[in-house]
Amino acid sequence: MQKDKEMRKLEGQDTRQRPSVQASQHPGVLASRHSSILTSQHKPIDRWKNLEVWKLADEFAFQIYKGSKHFPKEETYGLTSQLRRSALSIPTNIVEGYSKRGDKELAHFVNIALGSLAEAKYLLYFASRLDYLDQETYERLINEAEELGAKLWKFYEKVRES
Repeated sequence: MQKDKEMRKLEGQDTRQRPSVQASQHPGVLASRHSSILTSQHKPIDRWKNLEVWKLADEFAFQIYKGSKHFPKEETYGLTSQLRRSALSIPTNIVEGYSKRGDKELAHFVNIALGSLAEAKYLLYFASRLDYLDQETYERLINEAEELGAKLWKFYEKVRES
């Protein structure tokens, strides 16, 4: 409970204690430690959406998709695809890790997200060298990547300490 409280505090969330829900008390509800809560109508309440680091990763991936929209057609299955996949891998690894039961597994997936971020940063650099991105767009995306990287690393260290 203390660890979850610390994680919410790190992410800027409400740290007040909430009563735990057990399936036997509420037959229509299934709960897990890090993942979604599913009701009997199968409407997930995805707790990872409250993570500040996930929000940044999601926005970064969105901006990468927008920024790479005008890459040359011959790059569709090359640089465009690789850049988009590496950027999208960041929030999806956070989601996948957050759905696992243990902090060791979460740390593993956050570590993969860090690697994907490094890959995306290099691919942005390479795309700018090819003049696929103007300088302003390149700098904006790199600044977003740097901010995301700092928060993702802090999140990774906190999870590893748990």
